[in-house]
Amino acid sequence: MTTLQVKVTVPKDILFNQVANEMVLLNLATGKYFSLDDVGTRMWNRIIEHDGDLGRAHQALLREYQVEARQLEQDLIELADKLIGGGLLQVAEA
Repeated sequence: MTTLQVKVTVPKDILFNQVANEMVLLNLATGKYFSLDDVGTRMWNRIIEHDGDLGRAHQALLREYQVEARQLEQDLIELADKLIGGGLLQVAEA
């Protein structure tokens, strides 16, 4: 299971672009499109801005949203796990 101590990267065959409040991701290897809603997009952007460091992304998101830290941690980890499972993120090598 993913934790906030995990660092992730975007595989080279993933393209992403924000359209309005939605993030659209394209897996070039499979040709499949994915989209994230506005909250998922904010999480994705914070992950990218913090070089895949989920802990730092979590701290940045806590400053943006009025939510309990534990709930945000669960939501961020759930999203990261789904993105990893879909091949849209990968766990960075140590």
